[in-house]
Amino acid sequence: MEKRWVIKPKADEVVVSSLASELKIDKVLANLLVQRGVTSYDEAKKFFRPGFDELHDPFLMKDMDKAIIRLERAIKNNEKILVYGDYDVDGTTAVSLVYSFLLNLPEIADKGQIEFYIPDRYSEGYGISFQGIDYAQANNFTLIIALDCGIKAIDKVAYANERAVDFIICDHHRPGDTLPDAVAVLDPKRDDCFYPFDELCGCGVGFKLVQAYSQKNNIAFSELEQYLDLTAISIASDLVPIVGENRILCYFGLQQINKTPRKGIKAILELANIKKEVTMNELVFTIGPRINAAGRLETGRNAVDLLISDNLADAAMNGKNINITNTERRSIDVTITQHALSMVEENVELIKRKTTVLFYPEWHKGVVGIVASRMIEKYYRPTIILTESNGKATGSARSVKDFDVYDAIEACSDLLEQFGGHKYAAGLTLKLENLEAFQQKFEEVVSATIQDHMLIPEIEIDEEIELSDITPKFFRVLNQFSPFGPGNMSPVFMSKSLVDKGAVRIVGNNHLKMDIHSNDKETEVFPAIAFGQAKHFDDVLRQKTFCACYAIEENVFNGTVSLQLNVKDMRIE
Repeated sequence: MEKRWVIKPKADEVVVSSLASELKIDKVLANLLVQRGVTSYDEAKKFFRPGFDELHDPFLMKDMDKAIIRLERAIKNNEKILVYGDYDVDGTTAVSLVYSFLLNLPEIADKGQIEFYIPDRYSEGYGISFQGIDYAQANNFTLIIALDCGIKAIDKVAYANERAVDFIICDHHRPGDTLPDAVAVLDPKRDDCFYPFDELCGCGVGFKLVQAYSQKNNIAFSELEQYLDLTAISIASDLVPIVGENRILCYFGLQQINKTPRKGIKAILELANIKKEVTMNELVFTIGPRINAAGRLETGRNAVDLLISDNLADAAMNGKNINITNTERRSIDVTITQHALSMVEENVELIKRKTTVLFYPEWHKGVVGIVASRMIEKYYRPTIILTESNGKATGSARSVKDFDVYDAIEACSDLLEQFGGHKYAAGLTLKLENLEAFQQKFEEVVSATIQDHMLIPEIEIDEEIELSDITPKFFRVLNQFSPFGPGNMSPVFMSKSLVDKGAVRIVGNNHLKMDIHSNDKETEVFPAIAFGQAKHFDDVLRQKTFCACYAIEENVFNGTVSLQLNVKDMRIE
């Protein structure tokens, strides 16, 4: 698939020069900082050395005072508290965090006072369920703390209120026009919430709850640092922007994982044979998918059991089981993706569309979100993958850069039973008889609102540089821009007039390995990997010059560490 190359505009030259001088770095790096909103020495210090003092007062969040008063009352009166969360990685990390925190409080006299509950993806579906509330009532729980869900559970909370079960909702999804009648609704995306940062994940909101309780009850912040690993995993996996509080929490969460990983995380890393320093990549592509796999195929309780394991034997056993589940999940999602691709390829009308909305009743409900993402890799457009569950069509939506799929789904809400989510990912349920009408209306809504350039994948290039700009010091400073993710992506550079030094070869599945240098200058030779670019093999072999956009990364091979260019795309000149 052809990609659009978009080079970011150069930052203000005066500001860049001043910052480069203050920090004693070159202008390329200073320009990257200014592009990220860092324009002074003090801002750079906070960017490179985040501090806990930059976290916001949790009581700035609407309803936080009510939440803490109710939680304190429950603890003081020995009420039973049910920590309830969604079955995905954000929900299970949030439950693990809040459950562990409460369980460790000295005021909790009876350990049976606190339990956790993860709904079953198949029998209960997403979010708060009537079944979960019935469980709470039957077992004398009078307070439910709902994490990563609940913002639209108006009927469920009303049902709970009738049964004398109170709710504290900790969510980060977009609210509807009406909020549930809970004791407290913590969601920075509420229109009437003026909390300074509204991009927290569900686990992040859970962290702010325990931070507020600690602040009110004179518990040192250092006692909370043991939970930052869970917060970092959730932030990375939920693809929220790595800016503001998220960046601070991730920065320290990664330190926690690398220095003193909890036993469950250590088990995952050992099973995945990860021996190097853990970065955001490992959180997104190694740890997150394994935690998610439990709720996709079996039960999210298994993920919580792993994350709260307090001895190595339990952690190793839970980790092994989840690893097996993840392998099974991969096999299922590959099979379903192939089926979904064939459905589009065999239908001329579907190929022409600006959306992909597919339904097949026997697809596995647990992997439809992954399949939607895989489909976008082939057909770059808003995508919804649906299967049948409990007599209805249910599934997940994924979007392309800059297009708000939640708004598009909301415009079709008259055909839906329920929906919720974010700009780039959402879940929805509808009656089977509304399926065809929904496919048509969603296509009409997207076609009317999406711009043509959004349907071509974009590579955003931070700067054009020479290979000679890449020095050990350059990379050391660049590495400190991490943790990387949405809002602070690993910088992508572009260089022209490159040539391979006779090492080009095809490796793996359609990838190029090269040793490249500038054609018109004496520069160091850099090893490079260009995924999916084997189509250029003949031209590169013939020593044709090319332009490439790439990220700079460390490559560890046989214990040797070297710089490598990860080529995102290339064009023969």
